[in-house]
Amino acid sequence: METGPTGGALGGDDLSPSSPAAVISRWTFEVSRRYQHLLDKTVPHVLNRWIGCLAVVLIYAVRVYFVQGFYIVTYGLGIYLLNLLMGFLSPQVDPEMEDGPSLPVSGSDEFRPFVRRLPNSNSGSLSSLYSITKAFCIAFVMTFFSVFDVPVFWPILLFYWIMLFILTMRKQILHMIKYKYVPFSFGKQRYDSKKASPTENTNLPRD
Repeated sequence: METGPTGGALGGDDLSPSSPAAVISRWTFEVSRRYQHLLDKTVPHVLNRWIGCLAVVLIYAVRVYFVQGFYIVTYGLGIYLLNLLMGFLSPQVDPEMEDGPSLPVSGSDEFRPFVRRLPNSNSGSLSSLYSITKAFCIAFVMTFFSVFDVPVFWPILLFYWIMLFILTMRKQILHMIKYKYVPFSFGKQRYDSKKASPTENTNLPRD
């Protein structure tokens, strides 16, 4: 009597290189790799990235203006942009969640560079710029589907967003004042190469 796991043969066929799942996986990986390669090539062209982002924002604004709708999509987009702004202004490690402060709180403390709370590995501005562009592209595509055109009185949404922006920024500014940090390049400690350190002065030969 012959015995053999017929189900195992089927499972092996599913994992073969010619199976549909393997083909789709390889195709997805190749597309993702090429897309990431194109993104990496645009990193040095900061001005072009800003121009492209502003062009996408303008196209979306013109689209919403002419269709006179999709305000709920715009409101959701505004909430997402506000969240990106908070990630741009916030440190990666919140001092309130740690045993000790991770940011210098006085002039005598050791200098630590400001690390933003952003998910991407690119620099803060480029990461936020890419996320903004992608968000506007998704919102632009959504304006072609009537299911997202929810009737709403847009001044109320605008008022809600402004109030949310004010309250969120107030909390963030108070947090910055409490832990004495500035999430920008200015105001950081600079080292003057012409100024000798105390250890260098003590090692100078005396007459």
